[in-house]
Amino acid sequence: MDKIQNERFFEVDAFRGIAIFLMVFYHFFFDLNFLDIHEFNTHSGILLIIGRTAAILFIFLVGVSLTLSYSRAFSLHGTQNQFPHFLKRGAGIFAWGLVITFVTAIALERGTIYFGILHLIGVSIVLAYPFLKYWNFSLIAGILFLFAGVIMDSAYADFPWLLWLGIKPYGFYTLDYFPLIPWFGVVLMGVFTGNSLYPEYHRSFRMCDCENNAVVGLLGYLGKKSLLIYLVHQPVIVGILFLFASI
Repeated sequence: MDKIQNERFFEVDAFRGIAIFLMVFYHFFFDLNFLDIHEFNTHSGILLIIGRTAAILFIFLVGVSLTLSYSRAFSLHGTQNQFPHFLKRGAGIFAWGLVITFVTAIALERGTIYFGILHLIGVSIVLAYPFLKYWNFSLIAGILFLFAGVIMDSAYADFPWLLWLGIKPYGFYTLDYFPLIPWFGVVLMGVFTGNSLYPEYHRSFRMCDCENNAVVGLLGYLGKKSLLIYLVHQPVIVGILFLFASI
């Protein structure tokens, strides 16, 4: 019981750290281009691959982490009614998404972030809760969401009210957009994988003894601080770029 209470799976934190590192790397070049400091094509090629890899990995690990949180609490307390905790957690992250909406609406002439990655994660934490117990269903639902995303990729409407779902208004432009379709499918695939690899909060596979490796430790630290890094990295990058551009 004490082991479960204190144990973290370092590989999950490390992979989240990789996602954070790739995200910061991508946004550095994105900001250089967006601020007209240096021209980079962030919409194709290797930079696009890096950006999408960061997003997919980060969102996928949300699903994995949800299963770990659920199974850990169940192992410790034997309770299945964890919905209030997940609701509070999801609402908190969604609130940070609203802060980003407010800031970008004030700071940018266009490109306001209405439903970015934090909005998605906040909503997904709540919507994924029923799948955490009946996790085999998460695989089927995840595939359906991903398939629906292919169909709805070119879906447009004359109104913005279904933006969160994946139906965009004509002429829509934003700097960060992760609608439920298809991205909730990536979360559900993480739920399925997490339950498969970590049943009852135990590894179902052999893992290398590399937790004390310096690189793994650094990535794990970044993974544990992922929300904080996400919230502050853009102001820090922009501040550094403006500082060097003025020299």
